[in-house]
Amino acid sequence: MQQIEWRRSQVFELSSKGLNQSEIAKILLVDKSIVSRDISYLREQSKQNIKKYIDEKLPEEYEKCLVGLTAILKEAWNIAQETNDKRERIHALLLAKDCYGMKLELLTNATVVDDAIKFVSSNLSKDNKTEKAKDDNVAIDTNKQQYDLQGSEEKDNSRTTITSNQVF
Repeated sequence: MQQIEWRRSQVFELSSKGLNQSEIAKILLVDKSIVSRDISYLREQSKQNIKKYIDEKLPEEYEKCLVGLTAILKEAWNIAQETNDKRERIHALLLAKDCYGMKLELLTNATVVDDAIKFVSSNLSKDNKTEKAKDDNVAIDTNKQQYDLQGSEEKDNSRTTITSNQVF
């Protein structure tokens, strides 16, 4: 298992450096199909990580930013009110102005964050439905193949009968 993880980390690193699958396979001394499977696995892991980040981490980080900006804003106003130095007051007020701008930007982008969370949630349920549909399709395809095989055997038998009747 550690070998697989090591290889996948190498595949990821080499891929991020712009190497194609054939080049990676030559460097790692493995078949190109293994590299292809590793890249597919890594791609799926990346999707899961992004979904997890958007669903779990992003709301928390968003809230931390708002709380931090509020604390900085409060301190900037305290400095602006307590200092007698005009330069220091101007810098504190500029900092407060920047904090207001950042908070406004975060708050107006709240719908973007909310939409991202909803998107991830809906895609998780769609992914589950898609996986079930794929499983159902595989079962249907398997049944169809069995039916097709039986049908072609019947056709072959009828051809054989006709041919044998013609010969006799």
